Amino acid sequence: MIERIKKDLIVEALARQAAVAIIGPRQVGKTTLALEIADGRESLYLDLESRADRAKLNEPELFLRNYEDQLVILDEIHRVPELFPEIRGIIDRGRRRGKKTGRFLILGSASIDLLRQSGESLAGRIEYVDLEPINALEAQSAEISTDTLWIRGGFPDSLLAKSDRDSSRLRRSFIRTYLERDVPQFGPRVPSETLERFWTMLANGQGSLLNASRLAAGLSVSAPTVTSYIDLLADLLLVRRLKPFHKNINKRLVRSPKVYVRDSGLLHALLGIVDYNELSGHPVVGFSWEGFVIENILSIAPEGTKASFYRTSAGAEIDLVLELPGKNGLWAIEIKRSLTAKVDKGFHIACEDIQADRQLVVCPIEESFKISQSIEAIGLVPFLQLLLDR
Repeated sequence: MIERIKKDLIVEALARQAAVAIIGPRQVGKTTLALEIADGRESLYLDLESRADRAKLNEPELFLRNYEDQLVILDEIHRVPELFPEIRGIIDRGRRRGKKTGRFLILGSASIDLLRQSGESLAGRIEYVDLEPINALEAQSAEISTDTLWIRGGFPDSLLAKSDRDSSRLRRSFIRTYLERDVPQFGPRVPSETLERFWTMLANGQGSLLNASRLAAGLSVSAPTVTSYIDLLADLLLVRRLKPFHKNINKRLVRSPKVYVRDSGLLHALLGIVDYNELSGHPVVGFSWEGFVIENILSIAPEGTKASFYRTSAGAEIDLVLELPGKNGLWAIEIKRSLTAKVDKGFHIACEDIQADRQLVVCPIEESFKISQSIEAIGLVPFLQLLLDR
């Protein structure tokens, strides 16, 4: 079993709050982690995709009255959003009897924003924790190489498959399940073939600026329809829109977001890439690495971190800008697949533009070194550890 970094954070949240929601895409390991947290304490697990378990909650207060002293785990909460007001009443009545914390562990496969719309009634009673796919720091602790993680992605079943080919089959099955069964639960009815084609178009354009009109023309739909498709995939935590950095800078800046398929394994499955050899010769290799590094970094970044990229019309660019909370400042991050870790003039100019407090190049090296007085080259795992220690 791979030890998840977010486990301690969730345990701490349960110790101070009545309910904690773990949010992450399907098959990311939410249930496994929840049951691991529940191990050693009295608990009740209900899978709300099970008709039998849903039936138990026809009268939630009556049923759950017998489990007041236990941690109640509600899996796939998005299936029964009407439970939220009931949970609020149970929490409030429990508080009056002195049962203030650790009542509910809620698991959902939709984005925090989507679940918050359903969970507004739990304001002040719930904390939200994102659970992303396994990152490079977690993989290293299980003696899994960064390259294996990059190829297969961070979904546990895919990562731990016997072979790259088995892993690829699992991911293709995952994609079909999402398109045919899960997507219809959350958004408007979209033919699975259309959405798969759209998702594949995004994969081919990994890390590029969003051009809704071009994508719309490729699908013979309108630009607003393309935007709704991206909204849907983003709500399901499958696609990331990385916003451009905007502050009071007297330069012409790019205003469109970049779009990434979040999990590198799903990206490769959409493109038919099975192993490292195929990836190495594929045009997407550099952008795949860039998206992989960004997702790893954002899975570790402190709560409250703002992420963006910086690009001017003249070509000055920073792949990832982190606005860290507190006094940690503004970090400019260049992402390179090359071992040489060279940066061009545009990066220097961009760092001056935004007045970056720290400048780093994340690349596949084992030992960090100084490129210049202000720029440090660092490997992905050491960088994640550096960020985690903040």
